[in-house]
Amino acid sequence: MSKTACAPRRLSGCLAEKSNLWRDENVTVILGINAFHADSAACLVVDGVLVGAVAEERLGARIKHSSAFPENAIRRLLADAGLTLRDVTHVAMARDPKANYAAKMAYVAQRPAKAVGAVIEHFRRNRKTQSTLQQLASICGEDPARIRFETVGVEHHLAHIASAYYLSPFEELTAGFSYDASGDFASAMAARCEGNRIEVLDRVTLPHSLGFFYTALCQFIGFDDFGEEYKVMGLAPYGEDRYGDLMRELVKLDDRHWYRLASGHFGMHEGGESGAVDDDRRILMGRLYTDRLRESLGEPRPRQAPLTQREKDIARSTQVRFEEAAVHCMNRLHRLVPTGRLAMAGGCALNGVANARILRETGFNEPYLQAAASDDGTCLGAAYYCWHQVLGRKERFHMKHAFWGPEYSEERLRSVAEGSGFAVRECADDAELVEAAAELIAGGRVTGWYQGRSEWGPRALGHRSILANPAIPTMKDTINAKIKRRESFRPFAPSVLKEEVPTYFEQTVDSPFMMHVVKIRPEWRERLPAVTHVDGTGRLQSVDRISNPLYYDLIEAFRRKTGIGVVLNTSFNENEPIVDTPEQALDCFSRTDMDALCLGRYVLVKPAIE
Repeated sequence: MSKTACAPRRLSGCLAEKSNLWRDENVTVILGINAFHADSAACLVVDGVLVGAVAEERLGARIKHSSAFPENAIRRLLADAGLTLRDVTHVAMARDPKANYAAKMAYVAQRPAKAVGAVIEHFRRNRKTQSTLQQLASICGEDPARIRFETVGVEHHLAHIASAYYLSPFEELTAGFSYDASGDFASAMAARCEGNRIEVLDRVTLPHSLGFFYTALCQFIGFDDFGEEYKVMGLAPYGEDRYGDLMRELVKLDDRHWYRLASGHFGMHEGGESGAVDDDRRILMGRLYTDRLRESLGEPRPRQAPLTQREKDIARSTQVRFEEAAVHCMNRLHRLVPTGRLAMAGGCALNGVANARILRETGFNEPYLQAAASDDGTCLGAAYYCWHQVLGRKERFHMKHAFWGPEYSEERLRSVAEGSGFAVRECADDAELVEAAAELIAGGRVTGWYQGRSEWGPRALGHRSILANPAIPTMKDTINAKIKRRESFRPFAPSVLKEEVPTYFEQTVDSPFMMHVVKIRPEWRERLPAVTHVDGTGRLQSVDRISNPLYYDLIEAFRRKTGIGVVLNTSFNENEPIVDTPEQALDCFSRTDMDALCLGRYVLVKPAIE
């Protein structure tokens, strides 16, 4: 039996109706946490229903991929729900230091000198985990003696799979898979899921890791900040697969293994995310490739050096081999779990090009990936693993939308709008708002769209978005140069009315969380130049009225005015985490060349430049 999600647009009513009921001593309140790791985050689950989830990077110091303890996220979630830490019955941590212990010790024994740094980091995180209870009491201003919750630790990749399967609509036999760089010393996990149970079938442990392979080549190309793998995916279509032979040597695929990395080329024991930040607030990364890779490819590109065809070709060959490995893994998984249903998560599951290819070339045709497939989503998996497998509860919850973050009051939106110094139009209702916004976008105005609760996960999906007309040929370059201030090769996503996906795309995929990159139909590529990548693809977001009503109505209004049921969608930020507060939205609008801002029902417009 599945439970129904609260309506995505407004937070207060949905929570206020239940806040008194949650004070009942028989109610189960689970606080899920991902901490001491990049993409720190927290979520709150009350009697099996998700009531909120937010990454720490959106709040507090606003450091991208923050690994700080998610104290701001925890305080915000509890406050919005009208609860305190004393109401929490279980704290679920997406970490199990005891997992894969034998594999860790064998790895250290083979590399006693080189692995010492990794061992020190391992024990540092263990000490942090052990002090979590005291830390929670401190940040919530509670007396530890009055706190009565149980703690549950869930292995990293098991939390990933749980975040996808337990939030999916699937209750029949489903294949579960997670892959990323590493977590609890594993880089991948395969599982058989059915009912409220997840059975782990296999793991891949270090040093073998598709995530490390991809990140190492990302660093070599010159994208050496944490979390820049998406740039390699965007750059790849500009290159040729000239290094395919080398990539096949680096990532070996055979019938006996999920994948194996060639020894001597990747230095995971010398690199990896450290959790520290530099003066520019970037997470510090170690180098994940060795000098042997330099012998094969030449000198790595310095970050500020121009991109050459060599880097484009390396990106292409890296992406091709990653896709081949992903398809290999999914075919192997399908033999173990023969079903069309696939619940997938992990940082590698954000590779939308590979995700679309998996649907074309394997036996899986019903995918589910929740909105935060990366490590922030493990807090969700830990919470629902606790609900289903620790507590034995069978009531399921299906995540149909991504709007689980903070929301701000109408009074605050009005105050920010009226104090902005820009011309302000207050719309009487949602119908007037979407007509006004559609008119601006159709007329070529780049428009900030700030509505309701913020998105859960790394992508803006129509509540914290910058929107534009995809039919204007210069629009991509304009936004990249004057608003996002980023590399010119990076594409923008098309948000499409769900029922019109077959009209514009060759592959019909329901992708509400923007997890698939698919081919745009040839007849539409020239008509949609701002969202059509150089290889004819687009990172699809399918939008339906039930889960995303206001955004759907906006796209529909735009379709009536232009004949096109697609808008360009990119995240509302400028080289920072996606905006959270209305003040941050106004600041981003003010300092960039955005033309208009829809702040709730308040429409702010800059004077036209003659």
